[in-house]
Amino acid sequence: MSNMTTREEALEYGLSLADTYQDAPFSDLNWQLVRYKGNKKAFLWTYEKDGYINLNVKTDPDKAFFWRQAYKAVVPGYHQNKQHWNTIILDGSIPESDIKIMIAESYDLVSDSPSKRIYEAVKKIPKGRVATYGQVAEMAGDKNMARAVGNALHKNPEPGTIPCHRVVNSKGELAGAFAFGGAGVQADLLAKEGVAVKEGKVDLKQFGI
Repeated sequence: MSNMTTREEALEYGLSLADTYQDAPFSDLNWQLVRYKGNKKAFLWTYEKDGYINLNVKTDPDKAFFWRQAYKAVVPGYHQNKQHWNTIILDGSIPESDIKIMIAESYDLVSDSPSKRIYEAVKKIPKGRVATYGQVAEMAGDKNMARAVGNALHKNPEPGTIPCHRVVNSKGELAGAFAFGGAGVQADLLAKEGVAVKEGKVDLKQFGI
């Protein structure tokens, strides 16, 4: 069983997660943070206190107490909201694997955004099928954000990876020509996947998820 005891190990793991960067925002260089580029929020705070390197990580309130009960070296967040943050004391008593899980959970919480969840939901629409804006919103965790789905899809950062062409409105109608760079583009993309488009509409009973 390996154990994480140094700041360097913690920072290295934090920076191995996608779209992250290191920051030292205070005049006191004892505080070294790792932030998520998307919103510049910190998900990993590192600092030395009482002879040990400490890590502050964001946590789901339900899991906060789980980790505190599992390890004496996990305590309520130092100088932060005690319900949403834990402090991990790197005294060698916690397996490295569990420390990495806590850091990763913090990263997931801080990096989460409606657009990110929408894009992940769209990726789950199978080839040869379509989903409505409302269905995507529900898959993304909030059935009331159908309009946000449309806005996110118009800003699709990875058209080749996020199959926005598989999303239609509640009647099965395709998006406007502007959404895919020209009239008929969405219909052509769907046709290549075996989805029939008739008069700008898809039969949701046949091709819906």
